[in-house]
Amino acid sequence: MNMDSLESVAIEPDLIRRLTRREYHEMYRAGLFEDERVELLYGQLVVMSPTDPSHDESTATLDERLKAQLGGRARVRVQSSFAAADDSEPMPDIVVTPAGTYWTDHPSRAFLIVEVSRSSLRKDRGVKAKLYGEVAVDEYWIVDVDGGCVHVLRDPDRRGQWQSQTIARRGETLAVAAFPDVTIAVDDILPPIS
Repeated sequence: MNMDSLESVAIEPDLIRRLTRREYHEMYRAGLFEDERVELLYGQLVVMSPTDPSHDESTATLDERLKAQLGGRARVRVQSSFAAADDSEPMPDIVVTPAGTYWTDHPSRAFLIVEVSRSSLRKDRGVKAKLYGEVAVDEYWIVDVDGGCVHVLRDPDRRGQWQSQTIARRGETLAVAAFPDVTIAVDDILPPIS
């Protein structure tokens, strides 16, 4: 069957067997994802996009700046799992969680989640924005590397709808809603203009 034929085939959603976080962890411990980068979104295994130098630099800069300004008021985790729901465990680029340790489970509450997007913009603005809006995430930033801006989503209604959606551009500064004194210049987390 060629790709055009496959695109016209639809599987009824109620016929798809979705995974739980527990099953996902069991599969991971069994070594099923040794050479793969996957995350669990709404019960489905989703291949993670590869990173490039601009993605990694943006993530590293965010990590450094957030940690320096937050001190011990919150925890900054980089490319770590987030226990969003029983059927979802995404791996955001940055998660700002309540201070504390997470030895027995991944955090399930976040003041801020940041995704740095190049090839993943559609997923980050779509399924991940909906997921983060439905769970205990106060604010979500999407660093649009190619678009040269940051999408800022705030005030979720827990049905996955963000009540405030703005775009921060070069020359502007972002402040974390939960910690207004913590600021990041948009220019610092985007590649220089050539």
